[in-house]
Amino acid sequence: MAPEMALKQEQLVDLYYQMLRIRKVQLHIESLYHLDEMKTPVHLCIGQEAVAVGVCASLRRHDYVSSNHRGHGHYLAKGGDLKAMIAELYCKETGCSKGRGGSMHLVDTSVGLMGSSSIVGGGIPIATGLGLAIQMKNQDLVSVVFLGDGAADEGVLYESVNFAMLKGLPVVYVHENNRFSVCSHVSARHSGEIVFHSLPEDRLFSRKIDGNSVTDVYEASREAVERARSGMGPSFLECDTYRIRGHAGSGDSPHGYREEGEMCHWQARCPVATFRDRLVTQGLFTEHDMLDMEQRIQEEIEQAFEFARNGAYPREEDLHRYLYHG
Repeated sequence: MAPEMALKQEQLVDLYYQMLRIRKVQLHIESLYHLDEMKTPVHLCIGQEAVAVGVCASLRRHDYVSSNHRGHGHYLAKGGDLKAMIAELYCKETGCSKGRGGSMHLVDTSVGLMGSSSIVGGGIPIATGLGLAIQMKNQDLVSVVFLGDGAADEGVLYESVNFAMLKGLPVVYVHENNRFSVCSHVSARHSGEIVFHSLPEDRLFSRKIDGNSVTDVYEASREAVERARSGMGPSFLECDTYRIRGHAGSGDSPHGYREEGEMCHWQARCPVATFRDRLVTQGLFTEHDMLDMEQRIQEEIEQAFEFARNGAYPREEDLHRYLYHG
């Protein structure tokens, strides 16, 4: 049965809504970043929305998610507060990390978003540790970590997956293969298929997925999450997708290290546009529905940016608050 047939109409429309919301938030950030009011580096996930939405749709509210430097989509898809996220980009006390973390350190524990890390691969051992804690506490939870191409080169990934297999931990490793680590193409760093795809499923459930198909991502991640929740151990999902923008911010152009044909190919496979067209073709979505949805999202975004601008900066006397003293 095709994923579109297995999901109800309202679920399919919601998947589109979540992707469109993430896309429009990213575009709004990009359009205002040059004003230099957001005093934090930003790494946009334009083109990768289907991975965040498809995976998080398979999770429960309190399941754990560990994110990375390109984490806006993960934060929003898991249910993180938009106003608090934008305020964090403006380094305000009302931000989700009290204005102390910026774009690469987003957290909302109320929805299981345990934080993102600016360290490449930094979230991998944390998510593995969360999986161990779940197991030791006998909790009905799952730990998911999103990682990119650069993190797939790091030794900590192999150490963590090995430990998760050894202990049978409820961890799902989601590799967003967007083709580039900064400006280095994946073909310059990997000589072949990643090793985890060669393991038997009783040790590690592994899938390569079209990361631009939100329903394909949802189906694979739902299976991985169900296996983890039932005590069948970890999974590794490789989602083939594409980072349409440069590595960091609107001023970082992807031109110069990418072929024009490659960019055109992936832009034509935009996860938001192609899924919208499928819903319209199936009669599940109309142009009126789309315009109404876009208006609601845009109003929410404008309110979030107004909230961020009006917030106060952290006070100087609070500089040492929230620090860990061992």
